[in-house]
Amino acid sequence: MTAATQPNAISGLAKCLARHGLITESAAQRYYDEAIKKKLPLVTLLVSSQILDSRVIAETVSAEFGLPLLDLNAYIPDLAPVKLVSERLIRQHRILPLFKRGSRLFVALSDPTNFQGLDEIKFQTRLSTECVIVEEEKLSRLVEMALEAADTTMKDLIDTVDLDQIKISGGEEGARGEVEPSEAEDAPIVRFVNKILVDAIRKGASDIHFEPYEKDFRIRFRHDGLLHEVANPPATLAGRICARLKVMSRMDIAERRVPQDGRIKMAVSRNHAIDFRVNTCPTLFGEKVVLRILDPATAQIGVEKLGFEPDQQQHFLEAINKPYGMILVTGPTGSGKTVTLYTALNILNQTECNISTAEDPVEITVAGINQVNVNVKTGLTFAEALRAFLRQDPDIIMVGEVRDLETAEIAVKAAQTGHLVLSTLHTNDAPQTLNRLMQMGIPSFNIASSVLLILAQRLARRLCEYCKKEDTLPPPVLLNAGFKQQDLDGFPLYRPVGCDRCVKGYKGRVGLFQVMPISAEINRIILAGGDAIQLTRQAEREGICNLRESGLKKVKAGLTSLEEIERVTKD
Repeated sequence: MTAATQPNAISGLAKCLARHGLITESAAQRYYDEAIKKKLPLVTLLVSSQILDSRVIAETVSAEFGLPLLDLNAYIPDLAPVKLVSERLIRQHRILPLFKRGSRLFVALSDPTNFQGLDEIKFQTRLSTECVIVEEEKLSRLVEMALEAADTTMKDLIDTVDLDQIKISGGEEGARGEVEPSEAEDAPIVRFVNKILVDAIRKGASDIHFEPYEKDFRIRFRHDGLLHEVANPPATLAGRICARLKVMSRMDIAERRVPQDGRIKMAVSRNHAIDFRVNTCPTLFGEKVVLRILDPATAQIGVEKLGFEPDQQQHFLEAINKPYGMILVTGPTGSGKTVTLYTALNILNQTECNISTAEDPVEITVAGINQVNVNVKTGLTFAEALRAFLRQDPDIIMVGEVRDLETAEIAVKAAQTGHLVLSTLHTNDAPQTLNRLMQMGIPSFNIASSVLLILAQRLARRLCEYCKKEDTLPPPVLLNAGFKQQDLDGFPLYRPVGCDRCVKGYKGRVGLFQVMPISAEINRIILAGGDAIQLTRQAEREGICNLRESGLKKVKAGLTSLEEIERVTKD
């Protein structure tokens, strides 16, 4: 039997790399099989695992296939004609359109043997494709920048939307009635509220705060984790604006003494709508209203965009692909835990899996996942939802938060009996999470036999690519921040400046992670009743980065500033 007819014969990129002696044939086959198992492109696996350098791969492939090699540092992301190809194809096949010449489309890719991707792009664009080889690391960054620069989904629709034609529906779950302004309502108030909602979406805000005071009325947006004041309407309008928001979210406008919850669905086109979770709270000078913007797109970001270091991403993917056990994500409110969990669930969301989630409340709806809203008033607690899930033939269970012993016990039992359980806790770092479970009353032997991985995280603001500038700090300051002596001359520091594309020099956020797999030695410490200090020391011996070290790596990579890491990781 020839090599070409053998079932396990390597081909494509793996064969090319083996022929040039970069890896052995057996290693090539092993990495190829691993890439299929993890649902990653082979070149992504090789680069993220630091098996091969992306530049070496690009030069080898360019020479082998006689294709031009391009340094993407010289390319402007805004020029990429990404509208020609669907975002799904760009992300799935890691192929980015560079420019169009007549009937030819030049595309950047790191693996020219991805014939399926090239064929799908040809079919969609009706253009002949010309391949240009690029480095995988630079391609990953450019794909995100180009898609962000050309984001035409919600942002562009919002830019052209008629404030008078926005359709609003609201109320409790299941309500679908449209909310129209009554004759008693002022059209200017309706337009003003609609404009605030539209501006919040356009600017990428996560929350909107309407705050009445004795002589003031303030509106603030939370952007990249920090609040910014955007408007100061007359204090006399506070009541009418609050009433309009309550009408939109189907609340009782006559009730001003107790907090109320509601939802708003705002349709800006036939195919695009966005949800707001609304809460009112009576204060000394009127009702404060806070809207949380719920964007389903946040659940669709790829694992590569979260901000993991290569080894952290590998640990994370290995853990979520285990058939059973518990994965815990920890951090304060607003640290991105929900997005991390939903990123995992989207990877696992296959026809063969039964996935159920219990949340308080459900913020992101995802097709194919059975989502339950916890309601303590009706007796539907996390524990009750978990009991119901276990009678519904589950494969994967996600619990919004482990708050009490009862929930923790059922979750641990589920993890021990053949289910993958994902949940969150509020602790400062990964080692403290194990101690919190012990303090709740979970026996150490149950923790050791169920927990697979603990992930602590924070979100740091990302420096704007267009205006950041190099900075210089004295070596003592860098050493005091946590850098090592050998690091001081090896990288440029950057500081925020500010331009019309960002907010005070920052745009977007990047995750800082401490990813701690539960090793045999950590298990031994758990069984012996060890404390967080012992677990922390063992994690350090195993080379697990803490949140501060993870942040310093982002500073070295030029993604954020040292002052931002100081703000996010200070004790």
